Amino acid sequence: MKIYTKTGDKGKTSLFGGTRVPKYNLRIEAYGTVDELNSYIGLIRDQKIEEHTSNILLKIQHELFTLGSMLATPPEKKVLKSGKERLNINKINSKSIELLENEMDSMNKSLPTMTHFILPGGHTTVSYCHIARCICRRAERISTQLSDESSIEPQILVYLNRLSDYLFVLARKLTIDNNAQEIKWIPEKIL
Repeated sequence: MKIYTKTGDKGKTSLFGGTRVPKYNLRIEAYGTVDELNSYIGLIRDQKIEEHTSNILLKIQHELFTLGSMLATPPEKKVLKSGKERLNINKINSKSIELLENEMDSMNKSLPTMTHFILPGGHTTVSYCHIARCICRRAERISTQLSDESSIEPQILVYLNRLSDYLFVLARKLTIDNNAQEIKWIPEKIL
């Protein structure tokens, strides 16, 4: 399979199902941002982290590919003429969301109570996690806008919302794992 097709040389690309759209299309922006998020999660996995966390992040990466495929399929192309679903894979569902929630609950048991907002940083791995969280929030905002303009599965928004929370909790856990310090944001008062 050739990597280059030359079909996008004039600024258009195909959605799943063949619909041609400009590369700045909101659907392209949504799944492109999910792809960017996936790359940062790979970067987190490349750091020195425990095996369990690495395995969860790998599962998340697979789910993000699924989520991107769901976003890349416009509503009018979801079903083939035969009546079968075009995207014949397991979709993001309540089990995907429950995994994130269970992982957060488990990590939170060992974390100190949060009393202030926390500034990103303290360790490279923690910073990567915060960057991924921010990209996830952007993917959520773009997907929300897409859902206002077109139909997307509601579990996409729930998953992205929960994933950004997971990445925040993971950043806190990785702070402790790496003997780093959480820096509280304490605003200066106007005198």
